[in-house]
Amino acid sequence: MGKIISVINQKGGVGKTTTAVNLAASLSALEKKVLLIDMDPQGNATSMSSIKEEENFNTIYDMMADPAVKAVYPTKLPSLKVIPCNFNLTGAEIELLEVENREFVLKETLKKLKDKFDFIVIDSPPTLNILTVNNMVASNGIIIPIQCEYFALEGLSRIMETMKSIKNLNPSVEIYGILLTMYDKRVKLTYEVENDVREHFGDLVFQTVIPRNVKLSESPSFGMPILLYDVASIGAKKYLELAEEFLERIK
Repeated sequence: MGKIISVINQKGGVGKTTTAVNLAASLSALEKKVLLIDMDPQGNATSMSSIKEEENFNTIYDMMADPAVKAVYPTKLPSLKVIPCNFNLTGAEIELLEVENREFVLKETLKKLKDKFDFIVIDSPPTLNILTVNNMVASNGIIIPIQCEYFALEGLSRIMETMKSIKNLNPSVEIYGILLTMYDKRVKLTYEVENDVREHFGDLVFQTVIPRNVKLSESPSFGMPILLYDVASIGAKKYLELAEEFLERIK
């Protein structure tokens, strides 16, 4: 049975979607069967999977409304599939408030898919709303990307508080790791944030860090993960390292 991983941070601009897409792609490159699910109404993970907004495709929103709907699409990587989304997912935030057991809708939706993949990676919206709660309830574990900047620990504390509540709904969910992103070794603040995070959270913090990298920033505009855009870039190498460390961690 596949493991479900949600990539979560209530702050935007921390490399959340970049991490979800490139971790999924890297696990795929390591010969794992992977499904990427875009649960952020902005749809950035969808566009990074070369699915265009103007195309007529079913989405995760359609599947949550009717589990009989099929919305799994191929990508340019043979063992990576994607369930896309569009802005219609915003409506689910309101609609789910009226649904009984609303926190478990995504979990029920994914029941038939878990056995078909080694890993399901979910990109979450940059807020702790009902969609994010659904992601955490459906997941075996979460990965938290944080930018090396002031207030990083403050944001982490909020997620940890949310995890305590989620444990009431999903007792087995765990934190797979905290990932330092936009790491710039030329900046003193980077080291200060890293030291603080590692001091507070110890082994929860991945040894792999994701550096600031021009190629990583460019790849979304070309609709592809960094492995397809520039496999020789430091960004590609670091996400492959992350995938390997993650696999070692969950053994």
